[in-house]
Amino acid sequence: MGDVLLVRHGETAWSATGRHTGLTDVPLAPRGVEEAISLAPYFSGLSPALVLTSPLSRARSTARLAGLPDAPVDPDLHEWDYGAYEGITTAEIHRTRPDWTLWDDGVPPGDAEHPGEMPEQVGARADRVLKRVADALADRPGDAVLVAHGHFLRVLTARYLRLPPSDGRLFLLQTGTVGRLSTEHGEPVIAGWNTRPLP
Repeated sequence: MGDVLLVRHGETAWSATGRHTGLTDVPLAPRGVEEAISLAPYFSGLSPALVLTSPLSRARSTARLAGLPDAPVDPDLHEWDYGAYEGITTAEIHRTRPDWTLWDDGVPPGDAEHPGEMPEQVGARADRVLKRVADALADRPGDAVLVAHGHFLRVLTARYLRLPPSDGRLFLLQTGTVGRLSTEHGEPVIAGWNTRPLP
């Protein structure tokens, strides 16, 4: 099976300030546009077997600017639904819940558009994406490219490595970077992380 390339979207105004950005459709900031464009050499000449993107515009714009136009949308690639913590920073949450962590506690429900997710729910979405990837790569040679979001891709990485969703905490993923999931002797491994093309 080919590798799985994970592309985190470029910076947004909310990601730059640490605000939890789940289902809110925040566009790329100017720096995020630059980050996305800078990824284009990474994909130049690449003929992936599968490209999928999150439905949110910051991911779709990143895919287009990185040279992956017309990537089909996979609804399961959306970011963690942060529920009542949408748009709030961790520092703000810790004022009332000093021991809170996203990875252990999930989030409280928000309004009807932000019901919130627990780590296991995000993990279930990641498992569905990985199944689609495995099925596609079994049918045709090449790599898969997933353009999505930091927390979701961290959970997906944990699941790829056969770890619980909460172990996504171990894989800090910066905006506008690429991770590579591969295999060695039939076992899942991380072959690259937080990479960008050389200038």
